[in-house]
Amino acid sequence: MISVVIPLLNESSLVAELIRETTDSLQLTSEAFEIICIDDGSTDNTVAKLLQFKEQNNSVKIISLSRNFGLQAALTAGLDFAKGDYVVMMDGDFQDPPELIPVLLKKIQDTGADIVSAVREQRNEKFTRRIYTGVFHQIFRSMSESEQISQAGNFSIMTRKAHQAILRFSEKNRYLPGIRNFVGFKHTVILYDRPDRLRGKAKMSRKKLFSLAADAIYSFSKWPIKACLYFGLLGILIFLAAIVYTFFSKITGLAPIGWSSMFLAVSFFGSVQLTFLGLIGEYVYRIFKEVQNRPVYIVKEVYE
Repeated sequence: MISVVIPLLNESSLVAELIRETTDSLQLTSEAFEIICIDDGSTDNTVAKLLQFKEQNNSVKIISLSRNFGLQAALTAGLDFAKGDYVVMMDGDFQDPPELIPVLLKKIQDTGADIVSAVREQRNEKFTRRIYTGVFHQIFRSMSESEQISQAGNFSIMTRKAHQAILRFSEKNRYLPGIRNFVGFKHTVILYDRPDRLRGKAKMSRKKLFSLAADAIYSFSKWPIKACLYFGLLGILIFLAAIVYTFFSKITGLAPIGWSSMFLAVSFFGSVQLTFLGLIGEYVYRIFKEVQNRPVYIVKEVYE
């Protein structure tokens, strides 16, 4: 059986078309399937439209969360409820085309892989969004301690073995594409052109995207904390060079008049220290969230 996990937030304008096309694509596979729709605290009639569609299609399962917990939490809820031998993760805005599900299934069956990720060869989105998304993927891939696939988002298919491995992760600040790569197993890709949203507004604002990028980097890289060490060592070298320069200036009588040099030095090192304190604070905050051990999501209602 194939389980398709789709998080939704205020997508009433396209949800019926999305479920219909997803169902049509799954029927082409000749496999049993379930479509798990996670309502991430929608304030429109997304759930009502899902329930209308469910009356005609028993393969649809609806998980309604008590409030908006975010995309990664909604995907986690869907993975927890998925029962299929193959599990597909995809966004609910048509930027992950449902017609590619049979392609993903064929790829994982033909190659014997445990995970197949859909890699965006071309993005038909706003120019600014393409730029900072591309920059994030390059930085994340170069800084991550584990092998990461560039330009791969949530859209993927995995076997039950890989699915069960991902469910073992209990961290609160999660980035599922990174976790998917971290678990290992045989991993391959397909290429596709990522279209823009069919209609409606993007639910991942720039602020949420940057927050997700920070979670990814802090969770899978030690470079932010190593940067503190390297800049600290650089500061020591600058300080030693300044001592030599000051001693030489005093002997030769070339010592500068006034306090400008001292003011600049104090400002520089003060700014560096505050930056590092903020960086360490990010780690402390994430440790605090883990120690709190609050649930990643809370289910309000399950319709199945």
